[in-house]
Amino acid sequence: MCAAAPPLAFPGAGGSVCAMPGEPSEPPGPPEPLGPDSLTWRYFGDWRGLLLAPWSGALQNMHPQLAAGVAEHSRFFEERWQRLLRSLYPIDGVVYDGPRAAETARQVRGYHATVKGTDARGRPYHALRPEVFYWAHATFFMLTVLVGDRLGPGLSEADKRRLFDEHVRWWRLYGMSMRPVPDSWEDFQRYWDRMAEEVLEDTRQARDVLDLRRLAKPPALRLLPDAVWRALRGPQARATLWLTVGLFPPAVRRRLGYVWTVRDERRLRRLGRAVHRAWKLVPFERRYHPRARAAWRREAGRSRGRQALVETPARNLPPLAERDLPQHYSPRV
Repeated sequence: MCAAAPPLAFPGAGGSVCAMPGEPSEPPGPPEPLGPDSLTWRYFGDWRGLLLAPWSGALQNMHPQLAAGVAEHSRFFEERWQRLLRSLYPIDGVVYDGPRAAETARQVRGYHATVKGTDARGRPYHALRPEVFYWAHATFFMLTVLVGDRLGPGLSEADKRRLFDEHVRWWRLYGMSMRPVPDSWEDFQRYWDRMAEEVLEDTRQARDVLDLRRLAKPPALRLLPDAVWRALRGPQARATLWLTVGLFPPAVRRRLGYVWTVRDERRLRRLGRAVHRAWKLVPFERRYHPRARAAWRREAGRSRGRQALVETPARNLPPLAERDLPQHYSPRV
């Protein structure tokens, strides 16, 4: 018999400990992976999503349980680019790995099994509480919506309902409880607003995500002289913060003390249209992360047989002393 979790001091974090990793209440039958006919495939592995990395990172770290896990179990801020770029491989794989997507999802879930403890205010947390794990998933879903709607061609309400249904299939691959998942796109919007207004907090970890003033040079710009990067870093940090704030839910902007004007909104819409027009000039495969690119090639028949999954290059691996820790994706490359 399973014991109930201790009551917590904020909404959305209760539930039975035994419901965390398994025994999900979900429709019968194995979860069905997403495929190239899905809108999620079209937008999730798109490199434009990197522009929203601070947005999703800040929202995730505004959840008090996620922030506590990052504070006690993560070195994200010490190896920011490496952690971000390597994490994209298994996260994208849950969407793009086809028949192996459920296996990838179990691996991703497993990285979070040991992330638990008690936060600075005495509140217990566990990364695999369904409500907590679902919040991170919800930010990835909404990132997909924003790429298509604000940086892409725009999405109809029917498109958003379709993406919602696909995100439920995506969630089922993790084998988690269905309890926190809203029933419809309309219910999800109410859930999203409630999380922004009642659950998310102004945490140090979220503020650290948004502080890009000392961000290291991205690997793609490794040939750029350090002095040039230092000169560019300040304007880049301000522009990224502006974009991030503009895409936040209004309640989050208020909680963090940011102001967003009608003029800002008009400028953001113009920027989104410009990004969409420019992106159409990029060759199709170059628009996608390597794991997603390999999936599109597989579905087009350019890959034969059961190919090895594309894994992160060695430059993105965790520090040598930490590569065997259970919370790290660290393939043998």
